[in-house]
Amino acid sequence: MFPRKNYFAAAVAVVFVFIAFFALLTVKARAVDLGIDILQRDGFSILQGKRVGLVTNHTGVNSVGTKTRIILANARGVKLVSLFTPEHGLDGTEQAGKYVASRRDPVTGLIAHSLYGPTRKPTPQMLDGIDVLVYDMQDIGCRSYTYVSTMIKCMEAAGEKGIEFVVLDRPNPLGGVRVEGPLIEQRWISFIGQIPVPYVHGMTVGEIARMANTQGWVQPQCKLTVINMRGWNRQMTWPDTGLRWVKPSPNIPTEISPAYYVATGMIGELAGLDTGCGTPLAFEIAAAKGVDADRVTSFLESLHSPGVAFSPYSRGGFNGTRLSISAHNDANLTGLGIYLLSAFNNRSGADLFARSRGEKLEMFFKSYGSTSVESAMQSGAPASRIIGSWAPSLEHFENQRAPYLLY
Repeated sequence: MFPRKNYFAAAVAVVFVFIAFFALLTVKARAVDLGIDILQRDGFSILQGKRVGLVTNHTGVNSVGTKTRIILANARGVKLVSLFTPEHGLDGTEQAGKYVASRRDPVTGLIAHSLYGPTRKPTPQMLDGIDVLVYDMQDIGCRSYTYVSTMIKCMEAAGEKGIEFVVLDRPNPLGGVRVEGPLIEQRWISFIGQIPVPYVHGMTVGEIARMANTQGWVQPQCKLTVINMRGWNRQMTWPDTGLRWVKPSPNIPTEISPAYYVATGMIGELAGLDTGCGTPLAFEIAAAKGVDADRVTSFLESLHSPGVAFSPYSRGGFNGTRLSISAHNDANLTGLGIYLLSAFNNRSGADLFARSRGEKLEMFFKSYGSTSVESAMQSGAPASRIIGSWAPSLEHFENQRAPYLLY
């Protein structure tokens, strides 16, 4: 028999072995180090002796979940002096389109200046006493999501003020290969489409910043530095990264939500369509009144969209389909949205464009990037022809973006 103290020592050893084993599994599971991880590992060298303004929200965390604003507030040799927050606010709880008020951050004690209120761009007064603006937020990879617009406006402000701009890069949840949808015409440039890229651009925020700064989309140019990730490649969607998903806004709850947003978010701008926003099925459904759910679902199934399944859906007089999108799908998700729009426009007994006159229709055109889809559908053009019309501009864009890719 072993003495009692040896049993205790053995038990402690077993506990430590299990802790070490699970720690090793965690390290192996996380394939990607974020820009903030690399900055931290490098001892914040690029920020040493500087007064920092941080453009961030609750998604600005390192790979183990520590808030970037806490990391910078405690970084030796770095002075974090102010925060700047986008649509949905510092905590990501405000609903889409709702103005966000500036407030004091209870975590750092700093003022968090709202960039989704009276101004969308930091004013010169907000930037007084700042040497460098750092951007760290999680985008979803779709042009109409406003976090990249906030970055572009902040780059403009940095260029005008003559201060540095640093992007802490993050994965594109949709990966770096998917490029689809229409480009945006100059007339429809807005805060939900700030730069002339396809609806799905297949770039990280760091890559977009490099392209925007060189292509003249930021005027004047800013002094830009991108802190690259390590371990990310263009084939990865979010589940491949091993990183914990932090929902960037109320209707993007899961790591697959960006794919649903691409498929239905644009058409959800039109009146008379239900895409599930405000429910646990946000962007996972597409429904309208006067539609036969079984027939619409059968039509969508006939498209054979790889990695996407459909099932009939009905709620509150709205009928249509519920989508099920796999993380690794090869479907043209933006194109699927056009098929949905065409199906509902033809089967609901009402012209959705006519029903959406005014602000609703304008928001759709800003999201799509032109009025061409309305005229095409009214002339009887099939969805396949509309989708095919994107091909030349997409090929041009992929060639144009190539010099700016980091991974």
